[in-house]
Amino acid sequence: MAPRLFRRILVGIVLAIASVTLIACNPLDSIADDSVADTSSVPGAQSPTPMANLPRLNGEATVVLTVNDRPITIQVNGNAAPVTAGNFVDLVERGVYDGTVFHRVVKSPSPFVVQGGDPQGKDPSFPVARLGTGSFVNPETGSPRYIPLEILPKGGSEPVYSQAGKVKSPELTHQRGAVAMARSQMPDSASAQFYIALSQLDFLDGDYAVFGVVSEGMDVVDDIQQGDRIQSAEVTAGLENLQK
Repeated sequence: MAPRLFRRILVGIVLAIASVTLIACNPLDSIADDSVADTSSVPGAQSPTPMANLPRLNGEATVVLTVNDRPITIQVNGNAAPVTAGNFVDLVERGVYDGTVFHRVVKSPSPFVVQGGDPQGKDPSFPVARLGTGSFVNPETGSPRYIPLEILPKGGSEPVYSQAGKVKSPELTHQRGAVAMARSQMPDSASAQFYIALSQLDFLDGDYAVFGVVSEGMDVVDDIQQGDRIQSAEVTAGLENLQK
């Protein structure tokens, strides 16, 4: 093989590897699962549930997740994110998260997120590698529940809905320990999956809906590995603030 042709082939291989590496390291792709980036594969992802039919949290609540026999306490903020917080607390109360898996854990090259809550993970035989496409299906309607992207501007009185990137300074930010909803590229495609920030992630502010923060047990979050399960999720305070 001629040296010049060999060099061209080698350059092509290097460029191909580099492009794959860049795609894999894209922080937003790490939250919006690659498998659901195309929302056409997610039934109803472009048709969020009407706001009037969504639960709301009028105030605050406390949720405790048990992972590896250790508690993680989450303060859920319905004052700043009433619909997002209401959805999460309602799913906890329904037992949706019990037995689900943390299917995405990104700690390298720097701490990023742990992501879980896919209802499909309740099935022990469901491959972890295929998790990330599931949504909560409301048993009362038989349809998936999707919630709108909800971001309250800092100092504002009302959240902005369905507009990724519009709010530059949100009330709830991606501090270390922030709990937020995972979604696909469509802003109104969040359902059940959530993530916890392992470090401060300012660049996600305004694009993903933060609704709470880990108040105790961040050391437990740091120890989570891919495949670890949520043994139980319980609302320990503030359930009276949930409006269905």
